[in-house]
Amino acid sequence: MEAAGDVVFRLNEHGMILSASAAALELLPESNDVAGHFLAEFVPKPDHPVVSAAILQLMESHQASRIRTRITTQAGACWFELQLLTYSNPQSAPEILVIGRDISTHKATEERVLHMATHDALTDLPNRALASDRIHAAIIESLRTESGFTLIALDLDGFKKVNDALGYAAGDALLCIAARRLREALHNRGTGDTLARTGGNEFIVLLPGLTERDEIQLLARSMMSALQRPFEINDRLIYVNASVGAACYPQHGENAVQLLAHAETALHHAKETGKARCIIYDQEKFNQPPPDVTLEAAMFEAVRNGEFLLHYQPIVDANTRQIVGFEALMRWQHPDLGLVPPVRFIPMAESNGLINLLGAWALKTACVQIQQFSESAGRPLYIAVNVSPRQFKNGQFLQIMDDALSLSELDGSQLLVEITEGILMSDPALAETLLASIRARGVRIAIDDFGTGYSSLAYLKRFPISVLKIDRAFIKDLMTSSKDAAICNAIISLADHLNLSTVAEGVENQQQLDFLAAQGCSLIQGFYTGRPLDPATIIDLLQQ
Repeated sequence: MEAAGDVVFRLNEHGMILSASAAALELLPESNDVAGHFLAEFVPKPDHPVVSAAILQLMESHQASRIRTRITTQAGACWFELQLLTYSNPQSAPEILVIGRDISTHKATEERVLHMATHDALTDLPNRALASDRIHAAIIESLRTESGFTLIALDLDGFKKVNDALGYAAGDALLCIAARRLREALHNRGTGDTLARTGGNEFIVLLPGLTERDEIQLLARSMMSALQRPFEINDRLIYVNASVGAACYPQHGENAVQLLAHAETALHHAKETGKARCIIYDQEKFNQPPPDVTLEAAMFEAVRNGEFLLHYQPIVDANTRQIVGFEALMRWQHPDLGLVPPVRFIPMAESNGLINLLGAWALKTACVQIQQFSESAGRPLYIAVNVSPRQFKNGQFLQIMDDALSLSELDGSQLLVEITEGILMSDPALAETLLASIRARGVRIAIDDFGTGYSSLAYLKRFPISVLKIDRAFIKDLMTSSKDAAICNAIISLADHLNLSTVAEGVENQQQLDFLAAQGCSLIQGFYTGRPLDPATIIDLLQQ
């Protein structure tokens, strides 16, 4: 018994101590006389069921077992791993031998590793993994009690400027203070709430039992107010705000993934509509079809299989009705779905980065194709190619354009790059540099869907724009809406005074064409003058 382990006990079949090793006696608080006491008396109350169940199972099965439990020692509660086995004594009833080793250090290491795996290293808050487990547990509890809860996603507004101006150490210090303030703001709610940092300057808050909109807004304002107070970092006062999105169970989601996604959707709307506010998810307002991951996967296969192609819509002179150019329009010929409309796959390509590859292919293909169209027509024609925001900003666009012009031997004046107003306004300095480089190559630049975005007149002066494309939204009701007619007249007049060309999109009848031509619109594009066609049909049309 003395050599068997850190502590050794002889017990009777009921768990009463008959004798103990010298090492055990030195550890236990009542080391003088432990005989006659039950082993459970030296175990903290929460661990009593573990010890009692182990003894009962041992006496029934006579199979040795191991348990982990705490034993109250003179130094406090320490973790031990106990091996329990029975043996027969000829003079008495069967007895139990308990051999234990101290695993306190090992247990502390386990707990530290577990804590590191489930908590954020910077703020010591629960991380995304632990928060997800807590959300699952809250769902189970809500099903049991027929109650609900709220999940809040919170993001610090203006945090990037702290890292940019003062460095990441200052940003980390601010996050630690922010975490402490959020904890204090939630303190009055009582126990059961979970505040977690999910990455960067993003936090989520799980609030069991809270489902009333007014109470959610009140708590959100309390958290935002706590973060609006100045932060003193490196002897500087820094001010940030917070935006909040909230989703409630079970109204806004049946599982943790849905709830978190909807809370973050609400947060996104809060940031888009002014920041420093709380928005609760609204099923009708924010209802968007879930991303089609099957179709997205098929897109990557489609690139490998060459399923993408270009159709070309004629652009004609408003007065002579002669074709002067074409707009290249991407199509996806899916083997099962047929032609997939661009509205379905272009946003996916933009979000997953595939637009860079598709855009480069489209630009090169269109430049080569317009050379063939020009030969068939017997005169120079131009090609208009749409450039997405992601493609425009990827840093390789100018090189891709140079490769396309070099490969096709196309004159720069025969290429028209169509960009949206959003590209210009999101980063004006970058746009100015890139557009100047594009114009230096002789390539013309068009503003697509003019009048539907920012429509800042300042950029018409600042940037080297050549063409304004009047959006089809103003053409559709042109003959019946005096406002649409006035807007078209204003755009055409503005372009004329700035020496810019105009292209009216979506022209579908003779009346619209005559009106636009009379007002001085340069070019026409729409179903009335020509639908998007495949290259072979275009060549036949031009030869005729």
